[in-house]
Amino acid sequence: MISTTAPAGMVYLPGGIFKMGSERFYPEERPVRQVCVDGFWIDSTPVTNRQFSAFVEATGYKTFAERAPDPADYPGMPQEMAKAGSLVFIPPEPPVNLADPAQWWTFRFGAWWRQPLGPGSSIEGLEEHPVVHIVHADAEAYAAWAGKALPTETEWEFAARGGADGLEFAWGDSLAPEGRMLANYWQGRFPVENQLLDGWERTSPVGTFPANDYGLFDMIGNVWEWTADWFAVPSAGQPRTPHCCVPSNPRGGREADSYDPATPGIRIGRKVLKGGSHLCAPNYCQRYRPAARIPQAVDTSTCHVGFRCVWRASSEPGAGGEKADSRSLVRS
Repeated sequence: MISTTAPAGMVYLPGGIFKMGSERFYPEERPVRQVCVDGFWIDSTPVTNRQFSAFVEATGYKTFAERAPDPADYPGMPQEMAKAGSLVFIPPEPPVNLADPAQWWTFRFGAWWRQPLGPGSSIEGLEEHPVVHIVHADAEAYAAWAGKALPTETEWEFAARGGADGLEFAWGDSLAPEGRMLANYWQGRFPVENQLLDGWERTSPVGTFPANDYGLFDMIGNVWEWTADWFAVPSAGQPRTPHCCVPSNPRGGREADSYDPATPGIRIGRKVLKGGSHLCAPNYCQRYRPAARIPQAVDTSTCHVGFRCVWRASSEPGAGGEKADSRSLVRS
């Protein structure tokens, strides 16, 4: 019999059948489909700077952003760019072309999780904020050290919905019911006007905003979160199933299918990010929703991407994702 006693800082979710995706927003979220997920534990908050500090102190781990890239791995990269760093959001001066993110993203040398805005910045006072400037391998390393794993996209979305099947937001179908700010996202005209109605310009301490009905915090906004799945549109790479059946623990596509078609010469896999961040805004990126998803290159870190972990009920701690890799079918 599986124990449902939650490890410290985690919540047990019994799993079940739910409607995944959305038809109302972005093409990569379609179609809405029924899926089934097994029970699992999940961190109640994103991993914080304090928690990540404990991992680094115990292991001496260095994140990707702390290491200078090897030009051999990035053909055509100017030699002067071969320095450690990460992407930082810098509000631009108007006018702004929303089709050009380079206007507000700057690769800043010396930006990493302890210096989230670059040299001269620190995490002093940000101990309970989500750790950022984390690539996928960094998140996996922490998860392995903690005896956990990264969630699949299906697990993550099931958790974010809080049992409220079919709603667009984690709390209903209105972004700010009666004007209440229920998550850390951008209010105003992105990227030049942040009204700060939620009280935060960048990340916020985990647990600042109300938990969903599963008792999970920051599933929407604050920071994007890594998942274990390669990015694919929902219909790509998935086996055809009978109409009478519901896919159990479905997974994403193949690494080779996750490469960015806009840059065919760059063969770097992309994983699914979920949840949106403090930079998502109604006029630009309405991805502060459970169904929302974007691809992120596994070697790219930014000031608005973090993660949380799971511990699967079907595995011993640290056993990874054997059960979540199954493609069994259940009757609907």
